Amino acid sequence: MRAIASTRRTIVSTLIATAAAATFALANSSLAAEIRVLNWQGYGTDEAWSLEQFEEATGIEVVHEYFNSEQEMLTKLRTNPGAFDVVLINSAFTRQAAEEGLIQAIDTSSMKNVADLAPGLGDNANLVFDGEAYGVAWVWGLTSFAVDTSAFDELPDTIEALWSPDNAGRVGWRDDAVEAAMLAAIATGQDINMPEDLEAIRERLRALKSQIRTFWSSENEWNQAVAAKEFDLATYWSGSASRSKTNYGLPVEFIIPKEGAIGWLDGLSIAADSENIDEAKQFIDWMIDPDFYIPWDTNVGAPASANAEANAGLPDDAFNRTVMGDSEKLANVQVMGPMAEELREQLLEIWQETKTYFQE
Repeated sequence: MRAIASTRRTIVSTLIATAAAATFALANSSLAAEIRVLNWQGYGTDEAWSLEQFEEATGIEVVHEYFNSEQEMLTKLRTNPGAFDVVLINSAFTRQAAEEGLIQAIDTSSMKNVADLAPGLGDNANLVFDGEAYGVAWVWGLTSFAVDTSAFDELPDTIEALWSPDNAGRVGWRDDAVEAAMLAAIATGQDINMPEDLEAIRERLRALKSQIRTFWSSENEWNQAVAAKEFDLATYWSGSASRSKTNYGLPVEFIIPKEGAIGWLDGLSIAADSENIDEAKQFIDWMIDPDFYIPWDTNVGAPASANAEANAGLPDDAFNRTVMGDSEKLANVQVMGPMAEELREQLLEIWQETKTYFQE
């Protein structure tokens, strides 16, 4: 009888184990999916080491497509419905994307790291509106300029360095109309989101004719130009400057001018026609997790995290604690907000006219 009972227990145990294995396999197969992410190239979501960890943990493969401007990002969403799941959107464009039906509201209740997002970032009005979240705050930073430290005995502290005769022919500039106009607005003491004197902006941009050595459009181009000594200072993003210095060993320092800088907040959204919503939310939650952010910032270089716990876990001397955490340096920062299409078109006209002037 004991032998029969033992045999029965063995059979039952085998059946339970088989059923458990089948259940596990079924669960994994339900998660096994491919999601497509639309982002800037080299901007966090496509770190190979992180994607390997994410796929191993979830069974979800992540495929990327890239853009070089916010307008290109919006165009890709408009013209490729169903092609993307997660999209990186500057918060100044999130409401526009939502109103056009390009992204969908996100139920963040199952995302464990959302609770640690800093006040003012996690609930930012450009991401959370009409009672729903259309973007999850990810990282934030500044746009001003960075310098090749080997070219300066003393680092500049003013945005006027971009126009200084001492730097004539040695300035790099991103070919983006809104960013260019906002930097000129700062230089002329105006509100970057609602400048009142567009002619002053036009004149300031035209005054760059003798200054600009080359235009750049991607972080990779910027790094190559610095390595080749093509410019001594250039407009840039704070997180990218940190990455250029940390990951690529370039002699770079990011400058926060005394006149101020452009502040921005990037969120991660889910495309309107995504059929992989649960997988997309898992990936977004992974991106705001301190377990991803801390090694990204420490080993590679990154913008400041919207996750307060992630920033708190950085070393005391980390750029995103010593510089981005300095309230005095950030006192004059102006944060990008939504812009009326009429104003955007006016700034584009000014920038196009300015580039034509450069060629005369």
